[in-house]
Amino acid sequence: MESILHLLFLLQFLPLLSSSESYNPQVKYFINCGSASNVELESPRIFVGDKNSNPSFSVGKSNSVQNENPLPDISPLYHTARTYTKIFRYMLDINQTGSYLVRLHFFSFSFKKTHLIDALFNVFASNFSLLSNFSVRNSSTGFPVIKEFFLPIAKGNFDIYFIPADETRFAFVNAIEAFLLPSHFFIDDPTAIPPLRTTDGALRTLYRINVGGPQVNDTLWRNWVPDDDYLTFPSSVTTYSYDGELQESRQGRFVVKEIAPDAVYNTFKNMSIDNNGPSNIPNITWRFNVSKEARHLVRVHVCDLVSPSPGTVSFYLNISANIREVIDPNSYGFSEMRTPLFYDYMVSPDDSGYMSFSIAPNETSIKKVAFLNGLEIMEFLGSSTINMPVEHERRKHLALIIGSAGGVALILVLILVLSLCLRLKRLKPVKDLILKNEFLYGRGRSPSMTTERTENASIVTNLNLKLKMSLAKILAATENFNPNLLIGEGGFGKVYKGTLESGMKVAVKRSDSSHGQGLPEFQAEIMVLSRIQHRHLVSLVGYCDEGLEMILVYEFMEKGTLRDHLYDRKECLKNPSAETAFTWKQRLEICIGSAKGLHYLHTGPDGGIIHRDVKSTNILLDEHYVAKVADFGLSQSGMFDSDHISTSLKGSFGYLDPEYFRTLQLTNKSDVYSFGVILLEVLCARPPIVNSKQREEINLAEWGMFWQKEGQLEKIIDPVLVGHINRNSLRKFGEIAEKCLKPRGADRPNMLDVCWDLEYALQLQQTPAHREAHEDSTTTAASTDLALPLMQNLNYNMFPVDDYSDTTASAVFSQLRVNDSR
Repeated sequence: MESILHLLFLLQFLPLLSSSESYNPQVKYFINCGSASNVELESPRIFVGDKNSNPSFSVGKSNSVQNENPLPDISPLYHTARTYTKIFRYMLDINQTGSYLVRLHFFSFSFKKTHLIDALFNVFASNFSLLSNFSVRNSSTGFPVIKEFFLPIAKGNFDIYFIPADETRFAFVNAIEAFLLPSHFFIDDPTAIPPLRTTDGALRTLYRINVGGPQVNDTLWRNWVPDDDYLTFPSSVTTYSYDGELQESRQGRFVVKEIAPDAVYNTFKNMSIDNNGPSNIPNITWRFNVSKEARHLVRVHVCDLVSPSPGTVSFYLNISANIREVIDPNSYGFSEMRTPLFYDYMVSPDDSGYMSFSIAPNETSIKKVAFLNGLEIMEFLGSSTINMPVEHERRKHLALIIGSAGGVALILVLILVLSLCLRLKRLKPVKDLILKNEFLYGRGRSPSMTTERTENASIVTNLNLKLKMSLAKILAATENFNPNLLIGEGGFGKVYKGTLESGMKVAVKRSDSSHGQGLPEFQAEIMVLSRIQHRHLVSLVGYCDEGLEMILVYEFMEKGTLRDHLYDRKECLKNPSAETAFTWKQRLEICIGSAKGLHYLHTGPDGGIIHRDVKSTNILLDEHYVAKVADFGLSQSGMFDSDHISTSLKGSFGYLDPEYFRTLQLTNKSDVYSFGVILLEVLCARPPIVNSKQREEINLAEWGMFWQKEGQLEKIIDPVLVGHINRNSLRKFGEIAEKCLKPRGADRPNMLDVCWDLEYALQLQQTPAHREAHEDSTTTAASTDLALPLMQNLNYNMFPVDDYSDTTASAVFSQLRVNDSR
């Protein structure tokens, strides 16, 4: 059964609240956007004007606007707003990790010649896409639009990004709420099949229904609406209400008001039949529109107010065609009546576009009755790792610099340059689209943006790669995508471990459109991996594009990602005397292998390929710790005009080349910069971006280069490496990273140069201790280099960066093949 019933029965451990008590979260933000005034709706829900100085959150550059003609019955919370014509963020200081409820408030009004109803934008937070192409125009006019999300948020800075859909659009928000949920508001059940995990995911509220009752609010200020509009046959059901008190357990209430208020459990709709009733049992059915592609968490609320005694009632609950369960409250050991309960279900998507719920009496029950008190439907948000916004660093005091540097003449020149840039920018998207389509589909083939997915899939099929696999073969290899074989999840979708009929172990990557990537990335991956083959690039075993499925099958990499090994070093830290499994020599060899893979990629067929998403999670390790570069979904052909401008910025936080971000000019030197970040990750065993009160520590590239220039890089290395790195090897390694992270791409080495330098660093690491001491005391750095074999002294100035003769190329590749065979 795809979805499994999960009773959240440990609610007695939640805090006990009386009916008059309001929830007061330990961490809370209520922000009145674009205003200097506070608006109190109810204590402790006081919305603070964000124009006032507040150390706990910061507001980026934006415009505050005010409704010139506010309606008298609209809350002052919606009299102001913040608008943004460029990428903008709110940054909140979170001091406790946990599950948070985040609400965004939108209400359209007009100011001057601008109408907020014309806004079209996206919202990101915590690597999740909260809203995509959102507009209040699509919502009911005259009422505020409130979007509600449940997000896992770690301690540190929490950023909410608002991104206009294009240059002609803008974004806005009237108010923001973010507060910590009660402990155990969501509970995981790892024993369920498939495992029920909610605390690690993000959810968007779609529906919250008070069955049989009026519209009510709970202590989390959530709105529950009547169910009448969702019933398929409203006249066939009966509504009841209960005026008494609900039962309490000895430890306290099983369901506190943060889960659902008493007003929800005190009302219900039911259907009953007598003992001589029809054999064809009737049911009550509700129907809701949902996404065809997303998974949903469904929470069903019941409270037995109809049974004459415990154990006399059980009934059927059906959720679409996926779930059929018997609801029997007494089966969980509750000996008292009128005890509120709720059940969680994970519902898989289907192609219907709606979700139906029905209840029916159980013929075997003593009292044949079915009832429902409340219902919640929440949509899981896929993790978004592509196109995450990166803000421009503002040019401080620009006006002062311009004013002091020039007068009217300089201003006129700037205006002229700006107008030329804007003109070129309007022309470049067309050229960029043509180049992109030529790379993905072949010269002269540019499919329409509105072409159906099944038609586009034929482009892949027509390649005759002899790699196409049947869906049946993949289902057999993965045991019908058994959740127990799930080994990872990324921008494309979920990854399963599989075994082919031949016994070969494979990694099967199954597309999930809710994760943000789709057909273009699928095609790009196949196009790239069908043209290249190298020991340090992950091999494509096959693909499947049957129906709506987009599946890629790779060789299985036993040791997982490089990042997994860098950050999970707790055991080594507990026992420093133990031999470090992931040694400095191994790390250097992994860096060398990765560099060779990228070098081959950059110098391969058709002018080379730019990876565009080089990061430690895209470097995989086989059973012998041989490194292989993976994930070519964002890759792009290296054949560009010198002035080529990309219209879409792609990459990952912390790895993105600042020159590429600034100019949108993509070259293989952008991959070199990202690889420089990986070098520092390997050395320091920390992520490229961390939350830190010390500003200089947030960005690994900046932090590492600070200590490199100070000549004290050893201060930030992975503690498990202390005492295990040859000082000359560390010095050379720091120099390599510094070259890769040069601000200008032209100043960075190519990946061949990086290969040579890393080989040299490895040679230095293997230098005997007595020789190192002798070199330090009697020779200069230059003479030390000369003492090494000649091949190790080849530096990146000995070959042109992008152009070398066939003879030189042959020699280079011969040497690389020798090294690969080791």
